[in-house]
Amino acid sequence: MALHKGHAGADSPEDSELRRLSLNPFYGAADPVSGMESAPPTHRLPDGPVPPMTAYRLVHDELMLDGNARLNLATFVTTWMEPQAGVLMAECRDKNMIDKDEYPRTAELERRCVAMLADLWNAPDPATAVGCSTTGSSEACMLAGMALKRSWAKRNADRYPGTARPNLVTGTNVQVCWEKFCNFWEVEARLVPMEGDRFHLDPQAAADLCDENTIGVVSVLGSTFDGSYEPVAEVCAALDALQERTGLDIPVHVDGASGGMVAPFIDEDLVWDFRLPRVKSINTSGHKYGLVYPGVGWALWRSPEDLPEELVFRVNYLGGDMPTFALNFSRPGAQVVAQYYTFLRLGREGYRAVQQTSRDIACALADRFEALDEFRLLTRGDQLPVFAVTTAPDVKSFDVFDVSRRLRERGWLVPAYSFPANREDLSVLRVVIRNGFSADLAELLMDDLKQLLPELRSQAHPLTKDTASASAFHH
Repeated sequence: MALHKGHAGADSPEDSELRRLSLNPFYGAADPVSGMESAPPTHRLPDGPVPPMTAYRLVHDELMLDGNARLNLATFVTTWMEPQAGVLMAECRDKNMIDKDEYPRTAELERRCVAMLADLWNAPDPATAVGCSTTGSSEACMLAGMALKRSWAKRNADRYPGTARPNLVTGTNVQVCWEKFCNFWEVEARLVPMEGDRFHLDPQAAADLCDENTIGVVSVLGSTFDGSYEPVAEVCAALDALQERTGLDIPVHVDGASGGMVAPFIDEDLVWDFRLPRVKSINTSGHKYGLVYPGVGWALWRSPEDLPEELVFRVNYLGGDMPTFALNFSRPGAQVVAQYYTFLRLGREGYRAVQQTSRDIACALADRFEALDEFRLLTRGDQLPVFAVTTAPDVKSFDVFDVSRRLRERGWLVPAYSFPANREDLSVLRVVIRNGFSADLAELLMDDLKQLLPELRSQAHPLTKDTASASAFHH
């Protein structure tokens, strides 16, 4: 959640006339001049109420300045669902997900979703695999990291917390939630940098960073930087070899925020999940390629032994004894219900059709970018339906930040950003294709890009002075 500061001097007396004029007279409930003496302030609570339609119109009109979510090619988050899903969510928005005793059927739908995911991810025994819903993958990753740390601490009780400092090995491309986890839970982050045309975790480099204090290795199935899958099986193999040499048994967590709901359907031969014995936990975002509005995520563990029992709280809440493992307590049940609806609605074949369509559109759009002399592809959208593209070496008049800025003028949100160590020299555009982004919209995007290119070519030089502040990408 973003941190916000108040605005000094907002709603001062001299602004009152302008605030009065901010109200359309027709927003009056009956008489156009009734109650229109002044509009409510925006940075302090109003002295009294306004009619509901007046409040609605004030908020509605301001939100018109937001971007169009369907044209947002920066976000992985679902921006379209069927109307029936929206109705179900509206019917459940007052249900508190934590109150399983009062809403037992909602709790049962959550349990069924966990069982479905355990089966989808090839848990050895889906009936005994444990898991829970979360507000998103960020919370799911925090929970998985906590389980890794606690399991390691129990194995090293003679050294921790006295002399041992736990560490977690990841690629430098991981989502920012892993940086937060290491910061919040006092774990050393050991990051494998990018090198050359490798933009994600290298298996041997990850193994080389492990020692007796390593709580686990995180492998990402679908990097947010370029849409590529990390080689989970190869990471596990490198750690198997490490164990043979040293005796160190390092568990793996798969951050499948996006790929966990793509690979099972259209990359069925790819071995990345619980089929690998070293994979102890997996998370995914139901609100990304799980095809549900934000926010719902899922965290699953291979077996009950992989989730330390002492992390699970048993709460006597509203008359029921309830096990809970979460950072949040109260949260709406609507998204969990929507996830179950989507699982029922699509099934395996439906998900396969949706994800394959997104990949086909991504690959075709990547080919269109590649056909333009001004661009060079880094990835092609053939793993996640996501691709990254940079400007060709001989392009000197504009950069990816100029392209992003000019596309925004046409309503398209296409992020431009720089890569981390050791490829800070590389800046790219990233395009995320989701359900609801059609081939027709892709055609419109290319039409607008081609119209902008002559103006961009005519520039004397790129217009972006500070690429760090220009970046529209913050994971």
